[in-house]
Amino acid sequence: MKYNLITFLCLLTVMLSACSGTRIATMRKSKMEQLQLGMSKTQVVDILGSSYSISQKEVNANDTIEVISYRNVPFDDEFYLFRFKNSKLEKWHREFQPIYKAAQP
Repeated sequence: MKYNLITFLCLLTVMLSACSGTRIATMRKSKMEQLQLGMSKTQVVDILGSSYSISQKEVNANDTIEVISYRNVPFDDEFYLFRFKNSKLEKWHREFQPIYKAAQP
């Protein structure tokens, strides 16, 4: 009986870990230190994962601007914005989603 329980727990662990194939964005120090200005969007996505949102896209006279954002899972109020100019990383910064509180009467 004891061996059946251990076997079941081991199989359950393997099955659950196999289902976690999606890459969740976490802005770890080791990942952020790999980023350099001038990198391509593909290079940035290779480091941080493909779970980003396009926040802005525009074409000016000679430049194409694209801003992508990553939520820092599990910190839902924290996100990072990466600005690409002509497909090269120009700058990035971290923002916090504002927390609104209801006014007390």
